[in-house]
Amino acid sequence: MPSQQKTELEITGIVTHGDLNSLSSDVVNFIVSNARICLPDNIHICDGSEEENKKLIHQMEETGMIKRLPKYENCSWLARTDPRDVARIESKTVIVTQEQRDTVPGNLNAQATSSVVNVYMFLGFFLAGRTMYVIPFSMGPIGSPLSKLGIQLTDSPYVVASMKIMTRMGTVVLDALAEGEFVRCLHSVGCPLPLKKPLVNNWACNPELTLIAHIPERREIISFGSGYGGNSLLGKKCFALRIACRIAKEEGWLAEHMLILGITNPEGQKKYFAAAFPSACGKTNLAMMRPALPGWKIECVGDDIAWMKFDDQGNLRAINPENGFFGVAPGTSVKTNPNAMETIRKNTIFTNVAETSDGGVYWEGMDVKLEPGITLTSWKNKEWTPEDGEPSAHPNSRFCTPAGQCPIIDSEWESPEGVPIEGIIFGGRRPAGVPLVYEAMSWQHGVFIGSAMRSEATAAAEHKGKVIMHDPFAMRPFFGYNFGRYLAHWLSMEHLPSAKLPKIFHVNWFRKDKQGNFLWPGYGENIRVLEWMFNRINGRRLRQEDTHWLHPR
Repeated sequence: MPSQQKTELEITGIVTHGDLNSLSSDVVNFIVSNARICLPDNIHICDGSEEENKKLIHQMEETGMIKRLPKYENCSWLARTDPRDVARIESKTVIVTQEQRDTVPGNLNAQATSSVVNVYMFLGFFLAGRTMYVIPFSMGPIGSPLSKLGIQLTDSPYVVASMKIMTRMGTVVLDALAEGEFVRCLHSVGCPLPLKKPLVNNWACNPELTLIAHIPERREIISFGSGYGGNSLLGKKCFALRIACRIAKEEGWLAEHMLILGITNPEGQKKYFAAAFPSACGKTNLAMMRPALPGWKIECVGDDIAWMKFDDQGNLRAINPENGFFGVAPGTSVKTNPNAMETIRKNTIFTNVAETSDGGVYWEGMDVKLEPGITLTSWKNKEWTPEDGEPSAHPNSRFCTPAGQCPIIDSEWESPEGVPIEGIIFGGRRPAGVPLVYEAMSWQHGVFIGSAMRSEATAAAEHKGKVIMHDPFAMRPFFGYNFGRYLAHWLSMEHLPSAKLPKIFHVNWFRKDKQGNFLWPGYGENIRVLEWMFNRINGRRLRQEDTHWLHPR
């Protein structure tokens, strides 16, 4: 043990916010054991209050980590990362297991029993000079039987502010936790103070040593070196998918990379759907769609992750474990997603988008005309014009915004028992060979369809370009255990007592003609496909007049 190691009494003495003695013994042990390794200067136990959030925002503004955007209500904010820290790093993301058979081949799920030791070696002393923030958070509505709790330790105030948006966070979670179980999340940007070299964009990270490790047996996540997105907001992909899908297998439910939406027809009948699409395939646009058909209504429960479990009556109930949207900005516009544009007008943290000289934001595909005299600063913090030959916003730039601000948020989106799912949709970005929509013949066939999903690679991951990648269930980067066992778990749902299995469909909005033009208009017109699914669930047989709009123009 290092000679600098602090005693528990000394660690209690560096708590500058909150009361360590008021926490459960398991939480105290988690904090103290990691404080001994990481050696922070002080410890801040987050209470989740607006006052606390304002102080953290002010602190980040003072240090130049974020910038105020005065054009928007309640002062939204802009962060620019180090250009080396902009996306998920799948080659440095591992699942730690004792047995090789518990994983699948490939970078993400390769057996990595030594990684825990390596990460802890990196973490040693790397909080020196910094504050260790203790973030108690709930994935899902607090008190819901479908929700799970976590504690994240981090040295990034940006992470604290973002987790406040993306999760239910603060004292109320500590009260709910008591002596219960929680997922342990440990994160460091990997830059102890004093700095050995200047930061880029005032953004602390250590990309050369980045590693994100998951230990499902211990319900633990350790992330080092990155301050961005799912690498650092550990409640998101790390917890809500990689760890949660393993918990779901053990407990008999499903944790999936799926949006959840409610559809009401002109007669007032409502159904809920879950849909699995890879990143940049229109999940958020579909979840917040403005229907082109009169009388139809779409309401959003969630745009990214669904936790689903069959209830005692056999209904598949789903919750959105998140409390916010962490959406891709480029391509989002009043045309493509007017409800998202309305949602992000306040209380939003933008990352790696361009900035307008009048205190607003801009990105490719935003489809707005700048006023005369308004200039742009790119995500690289440089003056930008279209002649520069590169995008003003990073292709994976994001908005982090509260879900409750969405103008079409579903009235049941925080229902503790979840909403009843009657249809499951799979889909990907396929320019050729895959029709607009088709229906699975059975549950087994539907599972096969999910397992065979493919899509063009996106900017959210390291693999970019027009490569068609196999992405089963839109979960390729997020499986927390062996894929064969994952398929067996899905197939086992068919044998649950009294389970009312949802119908399964597959869609492809992205088929192109020989000239490279999309065959389907998409966006609000997608309600026509949803109408067909809605009627199929109601038992309506396919008729000739139902198919005229399905054929390419």
